[in-house]
Amino acid sequence: MEQNKPISEKFSSAQIYAIVILALTQFTVILDFMVMSPLGDMLMKAMSLSTSQFGFAVSSYAFSAGISGLLTAGFADRFDRKKLLLFFYVGFIVGTLLCGLTTSYPMLIMARIVTGLFGGVIGSISMAIVADLFPFQQRGRVMGFMQMGFGASQVLGIPISLFVANIWGWQSPFLMIVGLASIVWLVVLVKMPAIAEHLTIKSERKILMHLWKTLSFGQYRAGFLTTALLSLGGFLMMPWGSAFAINNLQLTTHQLPILFMVGGVSSLIIMPLIGKFSDSIDKFKLFAFASVWMMMVVVVYTNLTPVAFGIVLAVNVLMMIGIMSRMVPSMALVSALPKMQDRGAFMSINSSLQQIAGGIAAVIGGKIVVQKTNFSPLEHFDTLGYMIVGISLVSIYMMYYISGLVKRNHAIAAAAAASTTSTTPAPVH
Repeated sequence: MEQNKPISEKFSSAQIYAIVILALTQFTVILDFMVMSPLGDMLMKAMSLSTSQFGFAVSSYAFSAGISGLLTAGFADRFDRKKLLLFFYVGFIVGTLLCGLTTSYPMLIMARIVTGLFGGVIGSISMAIVADLFPFQQRGRVMGFMQMGFGASQVLGIPISLFVANIWGWQSPFLMIVGLASIVWLVVLVKMPAIAEHLTIKSERKILMHLWKTLSFGQYRAGFLTTALLSLGGFLMMPWGSAFAINNLQLTTHQLPILFMVGGVSSLIIMPLIGKFSDSIDKFKLFAFASVWMMMVVVVYTNLTPVAFGIVLAVNVLMMIGIMSRMVPSMALVSALPKMQDRGAFMSINSSLQQIAGGIAAVIGGKIVVQKTNFSPLEHFDTLGYMIVGISLVSIYMMYYISGLVKRNHAIAAAAAASTTSTTPAPVH
């Protein structure tokens, strides 16, 4: 069993290269999605959009990504994962280009749907590659480095995107992403080796049957539900971040990039530390502690009124620490549930339900949050914070259950390996 392979403390050069490549793909995809939030206030004013319309623009990506994930799940384990990554990444580039060329709200919705159809699957493919290349004992560190793409998007991507958007319009950040993603695609094509070990393992090859078996397995369903809950909580508040900061907290357009940059720097510092930490202690305990931390800070943040910019920065950093610190152990635990021959399907379905849950949350958030005019404060933003607390409490229970499943599976695998070793005849000399 793969869990019983000797584990090296250091990553090999091939593993380091894989981490860098996957982190770069994650950076571009995350930036494409995350930039919608800081551009939200600018976009709503430029197109005279209501909070509900903007929420639908965000959710259109999520819903299309969710549908794509379900359609991909049945055949995700039938192909070389590198080829799948290249195919969906080029579709993501095309969709992002359409976002940069759009001039109307209907065109924006269409462009976000196309981007979601392809971009929403890339994360699940990357997760399957990580699970193939790295044993469970190393995945916490790997997830920490992978999620640095989130921090990097805030440190570099979002401030630069806001800068170019202020000069050339809100469409320009998407064109910038197209240029960067095209370079990354070429690097993957030329440098990444084939990843096809899973094809040597006998599994259900009928697409619909493979999809159904993955969906119907009880342990997998627990992982799907937990991931959906985490996404539901995150998407409730995220789309309205810039509008809340500008209209409620009275931040200026020059302070907004600093807010995202400081949050991103804190992510870049904390993610590798949390990743290493999660490989040293019980992953569930880390997740539970981080969740409680996050719940307390979210309630404070969503109830803030205009205060000194330094206080806003401090609260935002504390909130980011909680969010990032629970993301690493949760991803590591959920990635340990599927068998190798099911990982592509599992990760695709998992990503799909994550996106669909996020889309539902964005729609719900758009209905709860009200902005009477494009320049008035958001109302009922604090309600979203209390909803996140309730969802997070359920998530803690579900992650406790998953942690127990993972420990039991590893114990069974270790016992089976020990039994095989003890029954193998000793070599005759």
